[in-house]
Amino acid sequence: MSGRRQTSEDPTGVWIVGARGSVATTVVAGCAALTAGLHEPTGMVTETAGFAGCALPALESLVFGGHDTAVCPLPKRAEELAFGGVLPHGMPAAVSGELHAADSAIRPGGPLRDERRGDEELIAAFAKDMTDFRREKSLVRAVVVNLASTEPAASPDSERLPASSLYAAAALRAGCAYVNFTPSTGLHHPALQDAATASGLPYAGRDGKTGQTLLRSVLAPMFHQRALSVRAWSGTNLLGGGDGAALADPAAAAAKNAGKTRVLTDTLGCRPDGELHIDDVPALGDWKTAWDHVAFDGFLGTRMVLQTIWQGCDSALAAPLVLDLVRLTAAAHASGISGPLPDLGFFFKDPDPGASAALSDQWDALLAFANRLRGPV
Repeated sequence: MSGRRQTSEDPTGVWIVGARGSVATTVVAGCAALTAGLHEPTGMVTETAGFAGCALPALESLVFGGHDTAVCPLPKRAEELAFGGVLPHGMPAAVSGELHAADSAIRPGGPLRDERRGDEELIAAFAKDMTDFRREKSLVRAVVVNLASTEPAASPDSERLPASSLYAAAALRAGCAYVNFTPSTGLHHPALQDAATASGLPYAGRDGKTGQTLLRSVLAPMFHQRALSVRAWSGTNLLGGGDGAALADPAAAAAKNAGKTRVLTDTLGCRPDGELHIDDVPALGDWKTAWDHVAFDGFLGTRMVLQTIWQGCDSALAAPLVLDLVRLTAAAHASGISGPLPDLGFFFKDPDPGASAALSDQWDALLAFANRLRGPV
C-alpha cells in the first residue's frame, strides 16, 4: 500500500527486533504514556514545530509487535525498569493494557543456540510473522526497527547471514520499511544490496546517536571550523544492562566504536590519536557515563585540553528517537520515497551515504526532508 498519502489516523505497525529489551519496553510504555497525556514528548523532534503538517502517523495510531528470544513479558520488564528509575514510578500500571497488547504480538526470534533452520527458512518464518501482524492488525504499513543487542561485525567468509541481516531480509520480503538503530550489519550486508534496491522501500541507519557521539558531532565541527588542531581524542564508556553485557564482547565493542570514531574522522579529515574504551559495569543497569578527553593546539602551538562528562539513561535517550524514526520512515514510505534515507543522518552515528557528520548540517537536512514530506504547497 506504499505510495498512498499518509494520514495521521492510519494504523501503522512498529515491529521491533529485540521487542522485550529495555529500549523497546521504554518505547512502548512511553508511547502509551504520551498518548494518554501522562507526560510531555520531551526529546521527540517530530513533536516540534518544524515537523507540523508532515502527515506523520499519530502516536495513538502506532501498533507494536516484534521478535525476541527473551521470554520476560513487557509488563514485568516495565516494572523492572521503573524499579531502576528508568520509567517513572506508577507508569507500568498506568499503561499495563498497552504493554500486554504489545507483548501478545511478540513472536519467538532467532537464530537460537541450537538452531537447525537455515537462513532461508529463518527469513521466511520472520517475514510471515511480520506479514501476519500487518494483516491481523489491519495495518496500512509497518516499520521494522532493529533494537537487538549489538552483534560482532559480519565475517566476509561466513556462509551464513548475521541475525540482523536475516531480520532485515525478512522486512524487505514482508514489504516493511526498515530502521537499524544498532551498529549491527542489517541491510549493509552485500548479499542484501540488490534486494534492498529492488524492494522500493525506504530504509535508514545505522546505530542511534544518543549520547557521546551526539556530543562529538557538535564539538568536532567546532574545532574544525575554528582551525584548532586536535592532537588526540580519547574516550571511555561505562555502562551496564543488556547493552553493557553485549559490548563486553570485544568484537561487538569494535563494531560499536567504529561509528563513534567515524564522526571524528569524517569531520576532522583524519583520525586523531587516542582510543575509545567500553567497560561493562553491571551495577549501572540502564545508566551510562561517558568521558571524553580532547587534546588540541591553539595559536602559536599553545597546548590545551577539553574534557566532557556525559551521564544519561540509555533507554530514555533512545526511545524518543526510535519513535521519531518510525514516524518519519512511515511517512516516507507513504509518500513513495524509497532507498536509503541520508536525510535522517541526524539520528545516527553511521548514517546512510550522503549525510554530513556535523549535527548542524544534519539538522538542516532533516528539516528539508520534513518539507519534502509536506509535498507541494
